[in-house]
Amino acid sequence: MGILSDDEIIAKILEGEKRQYEILIRKYNQRLYRIGMSILADEAETEDAMQTSYINAYEHLADFEHRASFGTWLTRIMLNQCLEQKRKKKIVFTSLEQSDNVMNTKTPASELVNKELSSILEQAINQLPEKYRLVFVLREMETMSVRETSEALNIEEPNVKVRLNRAKAMLRENLNSYMKDRVYSFHLVKCDRIVKKVFDHLNIS
Repeated sequence: MGILSDDEIIAKILEGEKRQYEILIRKYNQRLYRIGMSILADEAETEDAMQTSYINAYEHLADFEHRASFGTWLTRIMLNQCLEQKRKKKIVFTSLEQSDNVMNTKTPASELVNKELSSILEQAINQLPEKYRLVFVLREMETMSVRETSEALNIEEPNVKVRLNRAKAMLRENLNSYMKDRVYSFHLVKCDRIVKKVFDHLNIS
């Protein structure tokens, strides 16, 4: 038997084979992690966003209308979750600043990233404006198509191409051979952790 498509896996889950959801989680962990890090720049917050996104997707799986691919639908959920967390974080920081009781919340990028990764590469990507960084991560690192990226970010396809070109222009030429496998890498131990947290919350044994 060949590898099941996302739609076939979803059908099995909806028929009661809940453990099949693990296949989808492991398949998309890398993508969601890279999206989260590109917006939140914090590993713990990114994993929280991933967990919430997977739970939300699972709980609304019956509502998935297949207009876009499951991957694109899940990407949108993750993007919205990350942006919501970023918005709430900004409100908290603003409140702290107004109280004159502010602690130093700025952490060098080198302290935010996993030690196994290349901090130089991640810093270069983190310096991109968010709208370019997101397109860069989805197109170049997650190899999503122009159409998928357009649907996920709700922008026109020509806009995707323009933003990607600008993002590339902002990065040094010699990053290209390293970015795909070494930047925002989501390793097996993290993958296992996300699966466990999501399944524990959903009471899937």
